[in-house]
Amino acid sequence: MRSSAVILVVGITAVVLTAAAMAVFWPNHMLHDHPSDQWRPLTPIEEKGRQVYIRNGCVYCHSQYVRPQDWDVGAERIAEAGDYYKQSPQLLGTERTGLDLSQEGGEHSNDWHLAHFIDPRFTRPRSLMPRFEFEGGDNIRALTAYMQSLGGKNADARMAVQMRFHKESTAAFLKGPDANIEWLHSRVPASWRNMPTQSPVTVASVARGEKVYQDFCIGCHGPVGDGNGPAAKYVRPTPVNFTLLKRHLIDGKYIGGILYYQIMNGITGSDMPYFKKDLESARIWDVGNFVEYSFINHTDYDYPSVGIPTSFDGKYARPVLPLPKPVTGK
Repeated sequence: MRSSAVILVVGITAVVLTAAAMAVFWPNHMLHDHPSDQWRPLTPIEEKGRQVYIRNGCVYCHSQYVRPQDWDVGAERIAEAGDYYKQSPQLLGTERTGLDLSQEGGEHSNDWHLAHFIDPRFTRPRSLMPRFEFEGGDNIRALTAYMQSLGGKNADARMAVQMRFHKESTAAFLKGPDANIEWLHSRVPASWRNMPTQSPVTVASVARGEKVYQDFCIGCHGPVGDGNGPAAKYVRPTPVNFTLLKRHLIDGKYIGGILYYQIMNGITGSDMPYFKKDLESARIWDVGNFVEYSFINHTDYDYPSVGIPTSFDGKYARPVLPLPKPVTGK
């Protein structure tokens, strides 16, 4: 069939109008101008933080939009149009160089955010995010307030839990290190407090655990496990000094389950975040083994039950294995 200029123009116009109807007009018609069940207006300090977020181009690396196919990355809630009610511009983002932040509120403490914005390597040693210390204290506090608002009413509920337990953790911290550690252990269910380490402390496990520790833990707990990492001066209560944990073994044993539970789930009310979205089970046991062996000088793995001979150092059983360094003291 031969085409004339009229047919060509009419055809092109029809295609363009059809595409516009499907991609612009019909979606716009389907939008409802009302908020979702989680939406709430921003407070003045949260709005100020939003402007800091926009000014620094945070949207280039962080999205605020969770798609149905994102369930497998630990999403809390699929995004709805009403989540962005009265937002201009809407900060959906197109890249996820960093984490999605649509439900960030209440996932971390205020102090964690403070340390993170001053230098992201303090809290996430492998982070690519630039430092924002140049923004100054007021703007960082506003940016933190905005982070804690993301998720609306759902975020407010998480923050209420954070603040409730923050009061308890602060009170325990002020009573001294022993009371603080006892409170931290009280947050662990009894079944986990009475669970020994489930992975043997071998050279390979300790080496793997050391790598995990350097990638995720060293910024807060420090290179020698004493809680004096670079983030420590920004967070209260300060990170746990692992070398004190030996004084709080349950009946002289069972520290492995406590470490696993706290690494996996974090400690609500403190600045210890959960790592269940970052670390699979094997790596959590490995980093626990590294902490037990290197800082606590104790392992509760039941070597006799699996047929491995042990030597005894004081009252603690020690495996006869080629470990990286000798175990001394009790």
